[in-house]
Amino acid sequence: LGIGGMQIFAAEAPGPSTDKLHPRITDTAKRLWLIYFTYTAVETLLLTVAGMSFFDAINHSLSTLSTGGFSTKNASVAHWNDQPIIQYIIIVFMFLAGTNFVLSYFAFKGKVQKIIRDEELKLYFKFILTFTVFTALIIYFKADFSMSSIDHPMVWGRAESSLRHALFQVLTVVTTTGFITADYTMWTSFLVVFFFGLMFLGGSAGSTSGGVKVVRHLIMIKNGFLEFKRTLHPNAILPVRYNTKSVSGEIVFNILAFFILYMLSFIIGALVFSMFNIDFQSSVGLAASSLGNIGPALGNFGPVNNYAALPQLAQWWCSFLMLIGRLELFTVLIILTPFFWRNR
Repeated sequence: LGIGGMQIFAAEAPGPSTDKLHPRITDTAKRLWLIYFTYTAVETLLLTVAGMSFFDAINHSLSTLSTGGFSTKNASVAHWNDQPIIQYIIIVFMFLAGTNFVLSYFAFKGKVQKIIRDEELKLYFKFILTFTVFTALIIYFKADFSMSSIDHPMVWGRAESSLRHALFQVLTVVTTTGFITADYTMWTSFLVVFFFGLMFLGGSAGSTSGGVKVVRHLIMIKNGFLEFKRTLHPNAILPVRYNTKSVSGEIVFNILAFFILYMLSFIIGALVFSMFNIDFQSSVGLAASSLGNIGPALGNFGPVNNYAALPQLAQWWCSFLMLIGRLELFTVLIILTPFFWRNR
């Protein structure tokens, strides 16, 4: 694609560039493919040992690492609610799928310090930990599992069950995987709104996750705090720093522009769904879930439902939102601009 291809590559970058594994992109790709294959093989082995059939194990491994969320069972991973160990294995690999694969390479090479110092990974971990504990406490004290159409046997007690389902559902939404073990729309109205907010988070840059990405949120948070300082000290030069390096104003602007465009796409997406006489909760859930490539939405299209009941035109609209969300929005816009096709 020449220069145009480089423009697309730059448009897909969620934030500040990460360390390169190798100067040649083909060698970098080979290393990342090896990591991806290793994770898939290990998860398949562990799931098989834990009690899954080999067919189910390899399908769920492929779906976990790609954050695709497709299951061989109608109930998704809830089919194994009586086998917690299987769900914990998937939890571990969902977490890994949502991290930057470059960090996995550093882990294999023994470069632990680079992993520890990575700010995006630390924020990603804090998000998962905080949201999980918060959700688990509400589930434990407030949620009524009997209201759900999914069976929730308390194999290791209510406390463990609450923590496991909270961790699983937080990870599946944040990493945009889409597996389910429970119907989070039945976990109090507050948690419905909470999980709706999680749909705008996304995994790490350099992962297979969709969504906004953690690094963009990190840069926006840092820039927001610095704006307060700039107001108090208008003459001070206060650059945004990421992993000890200064982030250029252009990158910060691009991140803010992306977020505005993402939210605008979400609003337009929800409005279009409402034109098909879909209720408000379902419309906003469909728009957020499709744009983030998550899968489970809200309302009539929550975790225990699917999109089959949507009108055909609404399904086309879902597909379009999934496409532009997966391609990071700017990529689609670049391809549609006359400048990209100049001198073709």
